[in-house]
Amino acid sequence: MDSSQSTALGGNGGSGGNGTLISQTNDMTASAAGADDSMQKLNQVSNSIQKTLGLIHQLYLTVSTFNAAFQMPLLQRINGLVVELDNMVKLAEKCNIQVPMEVVNLIDDGKNPDEFTKDVINSCIAKNQITKGKTDALKSLRKHLLEELEQNFPDEVETFRESRAAAAAELKRLAQAQSALPNGDVRVKSEH
Repeated sequence: MDSSQSTALGGNGGSGGNGTLISQTNDMTASAAGADDSMQKLNQVSNSIQKTLGLIHQLYLTVSTFNAAFQMPLLQRINGLVVELDNMVKLAEKCNIQVPMEVVNLIDDGKNPDEFTKDVINSCIAKNQITKGKTDALKSLRKHLLEELEQNFPDEVETFRESRAAAAAELKRLAQAQSALPNGDVRVKSEH
């Protein structure tokens, strides 16, 4: 490995952090810096993989046309490959990427890993539709029960609605009080 690549790979990822993403905090800059750091480490691993593939190709060419004069270049390329593989392992230890076993099995079977993503999304959509159906059924049942109760017990239903309105107003007031800052300003949620 030449010195410029060694500096580029080792200088940014040589110290600090274990490559995990910073958990969501109120300080958006810390979160953005953690994501950038993680992406930078991932890019370093990707570059190391590309360099290793290049070294393997060079090694293949040297071996396929081998003669006694190529012994020293062959040994140098083997040593370069070993150094780059060691560097790749060190860089990879700093990245915290978890790949589901289903994806690894799909790749082993020669299939596209995007199929796994498509299946997960389709499964989520199906579960969402089931949950939406249950929610709609419960809303319909609630509406029907309130209509029946209102016909038979109008005074009690009116009392119930008044108490619900008072409880909702109190919850809204508490939520606003909790989102107020000490200087009187209101904290606003940022939209992504």
